[in-house]
Amino acid sequence: MSVEIRSAPHIKADSGVVKIMRNVVWSLLPICAFYIWQYGISALASLVVVTAACLAAEEFFLRLGRQSGDLGDWSATITGILLALTLPAGFPLWMGAVAGFVAIGLGKAIFGGIGHNLFNPALVGRAFAQAAFPTAIATYTPSFMPGRFFEFIPSSLALPFMTPADTTAWAASHLDGVSSATPLARWKFEGVLASNWDLLTSLSGHLAVGPSPLLILACGAYLAWRGYLDWRIPAAVLGSAALLAAALYPLNPQHFPEPGFVLFSGGLMLGAVYMATDMVTSPVTPRGMWLYGALIGALTVIIRYSGGLPEGVMYAILIGNAATPMIERVTQPPAFGTAPTKETKA
Repeated sequence: MSVEIRSAPHIKADSGVVKIMRNVVWSLLPICAFYIWQYGISALASLVVVTAACLAAEEFFLRLGRQSGDLGDWSATITGILLALTLPAGFPLWMGAVAGFVAIGLGKAIFGGIGHNLFNPALVGRAFAQAAFPTAIATYTPSFMPGRFFEFIPSSLALPFMTPADTTAWAASHLDGVSSATPLARWKFEGVLASNWDLLTSLSGHLAVGPSPLLILACGAYLAWRGYLDWRIPAAVLGSAALLAAALYPLNPQHFPEPGFVLFSGGLMLGAVYMATDMVTSPVTPRGMWLYGALIGALTVIIRYSGGLPEGVMYAILIGNAATPMIERVTQPPAFGTAPTKETKA
């Protein structure tokens, strides 16, 4: 009788990269559908173009033989969807395509492909768009505009290297007295707060908002239930942001918004559930996850309150990604048999 000796793990879970990524894409579909319902064919075109650009970039770098992975692992699809969801619905399509290519090239391929990237690729693309196209990325339009399923937001169809059309005048021609500023921008620069219920559902009025945080939480709960998302990270992100906001709010209610506004506005919910939880760029130790999430939540509030821009989720997560190796080093438990004992200490 022969004995075959193999290295661990000896018990393998019924899940792999492809299955996990495919389930993440499935969980994003209701969010995409809601986003299209909000902004119509411009949102649909943005999702398709940005995702196609990410897939084309993935195929290009795979053919160069410079990175691991496969188009069938769904990772580039997730990057494209998440990147498109972080961009304004009327963001020029050619700019979205460039951002998608950069997200894969600088966010993943330069590090060696899937599993090797230091930063979340979608946020790398978003950071590039923020730096390269600052005016376009700060230009939002109200949701639920009349005729959104039959008419593009004019800026979407801007030709490369041409100034996008004025969406403010376009929005004013459809609706009277509607602001195109996001709720965060209105709070930051005008001192106007949207209601928590309007932000949580993204259904009321013509707000310049993204998908409903309530829907994002529900889709994230599905991933956590299936075991494809560790609940500790979003809980730490949202918990630390809420605690810091609750501590600052009584000090100056006119300047610091209440915790509900902090949690439900901007991209905090999408970032906490889908971007901070990226398995490659987040810690694997339980204590590390709590520390990592708490860092992101606290940085988000600090940047929003003290920075020049109204939103800080992107920078907070990228900083958290950079801190992940150090966090894992600090929170990694000692190997069995290597922890100092009372006898060795004496």
